[in-house]
Amino acid sequence: MAVEVLRVLATLGSGITAGVLFAVALSVLPALFAMPTGTYIYAHKLLGRHWDPVMPATVLGTTVVDAALCPTGPSSARGLYVAAAVLMLGVSAVSHLCNVPINRRVKAVQDPKVLPDGWTDPRPTWRRWHLLRTALAVAGLALNGLAATLH
Repeated sequence: MAVEVLRVLATLGSGITAGVLFAVALSVLPALFAMPTGTYIYAHKLLGRHWDPVMPATVLGTTVVDAALCPTGPSSARGLYVAAAVLMLGVSAVSHLCNVPINRRVKAVQDPKVLPDGWTDPRPTWRRWHLLRTALAVAGLALNGLAATLH
C-alpha cells in the first residue's frame, strides 16, 4: 500500500511541476516579453510572490519520493525512478543556481522606472534556463508515468 501511495505522489509531484513550468513557458513568458521593462519588473515581482516555498518543496519532495521508489518493483521501473529523480534534481539545480539569482536581481530593483546602472534585461537568459528546467520536468513526468505503469 505504501508503494502505491508513493507512486501516486511521484506522478502527482512531477505532474504539478511540469504543468506549472509548462504554463509559465506557454503563457506567462510571452506576456512578460511583451511588457515594457518597468511593467515587466512590477509583474515579475507579483508573479513570483507565491511560488516559494511551494515549488521548491514540490520539486524536492518529488525527488525524494522518486529516490524512495528506486529499490521497489521490477528492475525496469527502478531505473526509470532513478532517472526521474535525477531529472527532478536537475529541475531544482537549474532553479536554484540559475533562475533564482535572476529573480533576486529583478526583485532588488526598488523603482522599476529608474533602472540601476548597468542593468541588462534578464528575460532572454531567464527564459533559456526556464525552458531547460521545463524540459527536465516534462521528461521526469514521462518517466514517472512509465515507471508507474511498469511497477
